[in-house]
Amino acid sequence: MARRNEHSLAEIKAMVLNAAETIIIEEGFAALTIRKIAMEMGYTVGSIYMVFTSRAELILHINARTLEDIATRLQPITATADIETWLTAYLQYARTNAHRWRMIFAQQSLEAEPLPDWYQAQLNSVFQQFSAYFIPASSEQAVRALWQGIHGICLLSAEADIETSVLLLLRTFLHGFNK
Repeated sequence: MARRNEHSLAEIKAMVLNAAETIIIEEGFAALTIRKIAMEMGYTVGSIYMVFTSRAELILHINARTLEDIATRLQPITATADIETWLTAYLQYARTNAHRWRMIFAQQSLEAEPLPDWYQAQLNSVFQQFSAYFIPASSEQAVRALWQGIHGICLLSAEADIETSVLLLLRTFLHGFNK
């Protein structure tokens, strides 16, 4: 077992996030427990609670890192490609990082507490890349509805037809908006 004084709180926080991401990538969100994270990093459960007040806070931080990764990877595409290319790259990210991507949506509910501003900013960073293809030509509410529809398809569809369904939704949306 490592001793707390071997690492700063910032280092422990990074270790917790890295261990949690490893568990999620290898075993999925359902396998993520505070005890398993502690075992992975060689620390006690109490050490994790020194840097995160709850499992929910930890999950927000993990999800924020995933959102930052998505935004960073898609930023070059946003500047140079069309919306279909961007969406295809987004879907590819979701496929290759399925456990991390799905976890973003696993904890959200209509009765959840409001998201912290720093987390909402991470969510907005990906949506802003997407919405840049539409706004101001389209209303923000319509673009949000399309964005939500895309995620509904991703979460509910069989693997084989996700891209086809998403592109069909996009093209139908664009056709309707261009009338």
